This record gives sequence, C-alpha cells and structure tokens, in this order.
Amino acid sequence: MLTTIIYRSRLYDHIPFPEIEAMVIAASTKNEQGNVTGILLFDGLHFFQLLEGPELQVKTIYQQICRDNRHYNLVELLCDYAPARRFGKSGMVLFDMRKHSQENILQTVLDMGTSKYQLVYNDRALQFFKTFVTASGRDIYYEIPPADSWRFLPEQPPANDSAPQSPDENIFTLIPLIDPLAREIVLTEVRKFSPDTHEHLSTLSGQAMHQQDLMEKKAALSLAGSLQLNGTRLAITLMPMTLVKIPRAVEFLLQEISANHLIPEQIVVQFSEHEIISQFSEFALAVKGLKAAGISVAIDHFGVGFAGLKLLAQFQPDIIKINRDLISDVHRSGPQQAIIHAIIQCCHSLEIAIYADGVEKAEEWMWLESAGISHFQGQLFTGNDQPQSFSIAWPDKTFEHVV
Repeated sequence: MLTTIIYRSRLYDHIPFPEIEAMVIAASTKNEQGNVTGILLFDGLHFFQLLEGPELQVKTIYQQICRDNRHYNLVELLCDYAPARRFGKSGMVLFDMRKHSQENILQTVLDMGTSKYQLVYNDRALQFFKTFVTASGRDIYYEIPPADSWRFLPEQPPANDSAPQSPDENIFTLIPLIDPLAREIVLTEVRKFSPDTHEHLSTLSGQAMHQQDLMEKKAALSLAGSLQLNGTRLAITLMPMTLVKIPRAVEFLLQEISANHLIPEQIVVQFSEHEIISQFSEFALAVKGLKAAGISVAIDHFGVGFAGLKLLAQFQPDIIKINRDLISDVHRSGPQQAIIHAIIQCCHSLEIAIYADGVEKAEEWMWLESAGISHFQGQLFTGNDQPQSFSIAWPDKTFEHVV
C-alpha cells in the first residue's frame, strides 16, 4: 500500500549546509533501496519533507529521521495513503527555496512531479506544500527547547496529621491542578484512588450505579472539608446521568457542601464525556441548577467522549480539561496541534478556561504553554499519587538552550 508521510522540522544552527547536501545524497541512496521517493524543501531554517512508498519502508525511514540529531521540533503533519506517487524520479530530491523567488517556487515544485496526472494544489498533501512555501501558519511553529532545559523539583507540603483515615473503599487521592510558571495551585481535585475513576462503578447498573456515584461525592466532600484547605477550589467528578437518574441530586450536593463548611463558589463539578447523555434536556436543566447555586462546571476528558461539542453549544461550561489522548506527544503531532489550536480559539471566544490533563513530558508542557494554555495536571508535576497527599514538582530552568 502506497503510504505518504509529511513532516516539518528545524535545523540546528551549528549544522553547515554542505552537511545537509551530503545527508540528502546518502538518504537518496537508502530510500531508493527501499523503493521510497519524495521531495525535501529547505528554507534555510526549516525542513519540509514528503516521503512516499510501501508502508513499512516509509515508516521505518521516518523513525530513523526522527532520531537524527541534526534537527529538532519534528512535527508529523500527514500520514495517509495514495493511489500513485507524486514525486518519483529518485530516492529524494532536495529543493533549496532560497534559490527561487516565492512566485516561482510553487510552480517549480509542481513541475518536479512525476504523477501521470498534472500536479495541482487541490491535492491534500500538496496543500501542505503551499502552506509551507507561502509561510502561512508560521506563527504556530513553536521552537521549544529540549526537555532537559527544565528540571522539576518536588516540593512536599507539610503533612496533615489531622486528616482522618477513610475506609479502604472510600480512599481518595488529591490531585492538584497548577500554574507551573506562577507556582500556584489553581484547584485540587478529589478523586477516587483507582487506576480508572469509573472502574469501581462498572460492576453496577442503572440507578444503583448513579446512586453510588453520588455517595462517593458525599465522601469526597467530607474529606475535603476535614482537610481544611483554606478556601482552595475543589473539583469532584460526577457521571452526567447521575444528575438525571437521582432525584434532587443537585440539592443533595448543595446540602453536603454546606454540611462540610464549604461554599458552592469553591466547588467545580466535572462531567466526564465517557458516559452517553441520553436525556440531554434534563441534564442541561440540572446543570443550570448547579451554576445558579454558584458551582462551576467543567467538561472532563474533553475531545475523546460523546458530547463535548454539543455541551459547548447547549450550555457553556466554565472550564474544559483536554484529555490525555490529545495531549500525548502533541509536540510531534500536526493533527493534534491543529485540534488543540481550534479548541483554544473556540474557548477563548466563549471565555472558557482551558486546562490540560495528563501531561507527562516536558516537551508536551512547553508546547502547550506556547499555544496559550497555562494550567495543567499530570505526572510531570505530581508523580506522587498516594491517597490523601501529593507533592508538586515545580519547573526550574536549567540553562538557556542555544540551537
């Protein structure tokens, strides 16, 4: 199956151009042996490359390219399939954009095509060429430094010896959501101590499952009240249909908030997208009740569930938390970057706060900070997930990286 991969990357400043030419010659020979062809554009700073050929060979070569230490900030823009090669004259053709005027570059690249049909820029892959050549979207080429430009120093808060011990079935963990550069805890999430937040509910069904969900929120609020967190905002995660299936669920939550000497404005109720909302109008009415009482509402796991865009359209939450599936290796994925940019633009238009969940790598954090997100959860900052405690590893700059 003919596979196409397109990526862009940035050359390290200390690499001379003759080394690039030698690299292309060697790569061309290797590509020909694997029946892989393509074209490499270079603008003096960035590479833009299209590879075409059998899937296994293309992906093997691409992985070798990813490990090459002469360039960095490599972002995969496209991985797709095609009926015919666009550029098939040799293993690799280098096109130095500095030798051509911008008016002539696009046509010159088209003329290098070998397809039996005349290449035109209505082909999706070639649209990426046009965008690169015309420098459209260069403002989102974030040149993030290597991961070791930062170190993360754990800071253990004072132990709270007065915290009560919960029974095994009601053990919770406290997960801070932080602004790393400001070194501030934005809110603290009280979560059931389980690898899967809803795993323990999966053995139940119907109303029993939602009743248990509500009782766990009662226990979570009781724990939060006992810890005397001094006005810190608290987040609890509720299954969406709990508000629909359990009568007077909103009133119950408000009573428990008051009973534990908390205030509604202190509480964030997160709804996971993992459950289908089958009675949307009833759910929306219950959410209005929460917001009218002063409770903030968040969509958790945004981007991987059933109703995220509909929730945004029908009622605007105060917060969305982008799911780990979109965060993972975002610094290397063009599609994920495009989706997150769209989420950011949408939320900015609606004045909705954006949090990133599941951040595990320094490069992910740096890219998200560059994109405009400043609030995070994840193992990069809180590797300790012991019940009723946490430590925060704040970022500390190690050196000014020179490319």
